[in-house]
Amino acid sequence: MLYVVTGPPAAGKSSWIKAHAKASDIVIDLDLMALAMAGPGADHHAHSEVLMRVVHRARFAALNEAYQHLDKVDVYVIHTQPSAKALAKYKRLDARIVTVDPGRDIVMARVKAMRQPEMERVVSRWYNSRRGQSHGAMPQRSRAW
Repeated sequence: MLYVVTGPPAAGKSSWIKAHAKASDIVIDLDLMALAMAGPGADHHAHSEVLMRVVHRARFAALNEAYQHLDKVDVYVIHTQPSAKALAKYKRLDARIVTVDPGRDIVMARVKAMRQPEMERVVSRWYNSRRGQSHGAMPQRSRAW
């Protein structure tokens, strides 16, 4: 099964996966990939443009390979804000979309405490893109295709 975990920065997407994935599952998390590829002592969320370019290419390759094994293992992918094209692909793969959203106030407080200031814009963009959709403050919500 493919699980696509969405939500704003600092919502708890990685924590949701830690609570649900097994050791034998595949987890594709851009932040963890960047940290694994960065030098010693690198900040968990602030990476150079060059590193992120490498990480994005590695993520793309990892996704394509992981999709080939959905009949054998569960795959968890963090995708903060998937495009319509990405959602269509996930639908073709019979993915379960999980939205982790504890609410804007909680997310903004977490971002202010733990992330770079520019992440506040990403949070605002995530919530603004969801205007008119139901998204009450909940620890987690999920939607299956």
